[in-house]
Amino acid sequence: MKDLEGKIAIVTGGGSGIGRAIAELYAKNGARIVVSDVDEKGAAETIKAIKQGGGEAFFVKADTSKPDDSKHTVEEAVNKYGGLHIAVNNAGIGGPIGFTGEYPIDGWDKVISINLSGVFYGMRYQLPAMLNSGGGSIVNIASILGKVGTKGSAAYVAAKHGVVGLTEAAALEYAAKNIRINSIGPGYIITPLLTKTLDDKAMQGLVGLHPMGRLGKAEEVAELALWLNSDKAAFVTGSYYNIDGGYLAQ
Repeated sequence: MKDLEGKIAIVTGGGSGIGRAIAELYAKNGARIVVSDVDEKGAAETIKAIKQGGGEAFFVKADTSKPDDSKHTVEEAVNKYGGLHIAVNNAGIGGPIGFTGEYPIDGWDKVISINLSGVFYGMRYQLPAMLNSGGGSIVNIASILGKVGTKGSAAYVAAKHGVVGLTEAAALEYAAKNIRINSIGPGYIITPLLTKTLDDKAMQGLVGLHPMGRLGKAEEVAELALWLNSDKAAFVTGSYYNIDGGYLAQ
């Protein structure tokens, strides 16, 4: 039997990168997928790949910074498939670069609204639906920068630290209600978030930050997310798992 056979899963930011890898892997393992994203073209490509692999998925256009969009995504999942068992709150942006004393206020607001409030809005509506479905499991995608800082990214660091804390609080609240909630802290992963914004020199600089001497792959993060959202991790909740080539061990 496949690890997620019969499960219904929402993946936010499923149109590219880590979200796409997770959506495709979950579908291969038997889940029916709701792909949520603002990028219709990218989401369509994800859904095409899922269906070509024999899986089932559909798209809901949603901006995670808007609570009504998160509510709508959950409602569509329940209306289409009859319930909700799994969610991956993955959608996020990098945001502006700048020292805290010079950081653009609008940039701060946008990063916090998508990367932190978006995770809260997702869980705000996912959790009641999971309770109605008899239980479930949530994975929130944080970052290595949910545990440590870095210069120039105050909003991103603050948001990802917030995701880790939010995950722990919610996990305690729902531990006795058959819902597990965990977070993942990827290191720097080869995704469009990096490749579309950084040149080769900057990318090589990031490689040097990882003791394993390479960047991570979205598919590697997806494997960890699969385990956490499967029954194999039945006694795991409130945890943070870094997947970072040794970055945080330094």
